Amino acid sequence: MKCGAWITAGGDTHFRVWVPNVDCLHLVADGRRRPLEPLADGYHQLTLPGNREGMDYMYELADGRLRPDPASRHQPHGVHGASRVVDTGAFPWTDSRWRGISLRDYIAYELHVGTFTEKGTFDAAIPRLAYLRELGVTAVELMPVAEFPGARNWGYDGVSLYAPHHAYGGPMALQRLVDACHAQGLAVILDVVYNHLGPEGNYLREFGPYFTDRYRTPWGAALNFDGPGSDAPRRFFLDNSVYWLREYHIDALRLDAIHGIFDFSARHLLAEMVDEVNAEAERQDRPLYLIAESDLSDARVVEDRERGGHAVHAQWLDDFHHALHTSLLAGGEGYLEDFGGLDDLARTLTRGFVYDGRYSRHRQRRFGNSSAHLPGERFMIACQNHDQVANASRGQRLSRLAGFEREKLAAVVLLTAPYLPLIFQGQEYGETNPFHYFVSHGDEALVEAVREGRRREFAAFVSEAEFADPQAESTFQASKLDWAKLEREPHSALLKLYRRLLDLRTDRKSLGNCRKDLMSVEVDPERLWLRIERSSEGGERTLVLANFSAEVVEVPIPGETQGLELLLWTGAPSYGGEAVGPVPFMERNRITLGPWEAAILAPLK
Repeated sequence: MKCGAWITAGGDTHFRVWVPNVDCLHLVADGRRRPLEPLADGYHQLTLPGNREGMDYMYELADGRLRPDPASRHQPHGVHGASRVVDTGAFPWTDSRWRGISLRDYIAYELHVGTFTEKGTFDAAIPRLAYLRELGVTAVELMPVAEFPGARNWGYDGVSLYAPHHAYGGPMALQRLVDACHAQGLAVILDVVYNHLGPEGNYLREFGPYFTDRYRTPWGAALNFDGPGSDAPRRFFLDNSVYWLREYHIDALRLDAIHGIFDFSARHLLAEMVDEVNAEAERQDRPLYLIAESDLSDARVVEDRERGGHAVHAQWLDDFHHALHTSLLAGGEGYLEDFGGLDDLARTLTRGFVYDGRYSRHRQRRFGNSSAHLPGERFMIACQNHDQVANASRGQRLSRLAGFEREKLAAVVLLTAPYLPLIFQGQEYGETNPFHYFVSHGDEALVEAVREGRRREFAAFVSEAEFADPQAESTFQASKLDWAKLEREPHSALLKLYRRLLDLRTDRKSLGNCRKDLMSVEVDPERLWLRIERSSEGGERTLVLANFSAEVVEVPIPGETQGLELLLWTGAPSYGGEAVGPVPFMERNRITLGPWEAAILAPLK
């Protein structure tokens, strides 16, 4: 790594920081001030004899200001306090046999460390990993863990991007969690934020031109990736991406809101990051991935270099959520106004982007390009995630908005689609507790600005009466999972459905192959049924039939039903259905489904 504090191969402690245009910089530690040696490229460095692990230190700028290390590995006293020397290479890893998993096998489970368990720490999450493995997921996705102000936050306000948050347990606790995930056969995705820094404790600007006024993000000043003095800021973030993969054995990074990364260099930061991650994967001899969140509907994010793309390994496909959400709940507000009807759901299932050059009413312009030619493994989909629950749904989950039957229907479409599925914590058992946006800033003026900003940004979704105060601890506490629900109905029935769906996705090659080209989708926009046919290269076929209405409907089946086996029916009593018979009514070439029901069929072997 170019910056930070680390233990050298010889057992000494080395410090390096980039502070251009400064002749005198001091390290303050152990009650002493020590000058750093300035280098020609704006970096300053100092080596102290001996292993100083556990030593707290700060940098003293020319005017006497004391600041934590911009590349601090640990902030045990919070964003304003001293940094601590940590030997991340000393952890006793037990995952030497872990070789990672193929991207197409990723079934992600997104969790927020602070609300996933009552204690809200890395260590507290470890006992739940066996449950996740038995559920059928293959990857744990952690919302951002880099040091943020206070003890409760989504993590997108991080300011010490190399330091796992102290309230979660700090560096070694994160290493223990990753090691435990690998022991359970689970990959780990870490959410990282390279488009902005949080407002409190953000001292990066005081060290050099890390920010630029040439661009503006919705969250504050843009980072300087293409202006004067941008070489070192680029290196700071490129190193950070490799740091998590190397020092913490992370398997993939989810890049937050890359549409807020502005770079008009000949070689975009994302392309350079992909190259460095690929090189690290070769060095470690295991697959490592970048998964971007993008609001651009631009295939170039994941397109191969030969076709002019950045070659990011995959990206979130929010169009799937929007189309499914509006099909289940009949329309939406804000950005959801651009979606509605099963035609959009069929379009995103077969093509990816719904807006591929079409006119967007919400944006008031034509938007996007085609992703129809790209394989399904380039996209990750969800019917719930942290953003969509907290922002578009007033903190309410589908369990509150749609009810049990539609929750089951959403699960079927999500887990039989030809993409990489993501499950949001608690979704699999129908958690009814909300998931709100929350912070714990120390500056009251900033707190009020956050409140007002949330009101303004999501005015189309949230009324004043429904607004959950982000700063209130009660907002955070209300968002914690209630694991006791696992033992109660209808939650246990929904969990059983998820396990069966994930078993089918794993066992049936036609459901787990991410092949959009081996799929056909048909919808009836009047009677509101959807039929998906998935195939494998070996000729295996699976039919998914869904009723998106409150009425009983007949769904036609190509060919005869006589040779078909019912693999799953959401109306079955084992999944909380109230039907008397064991199967839905099947005739020669059609199946009858009750309100919001779905069924999965396959030819008899």
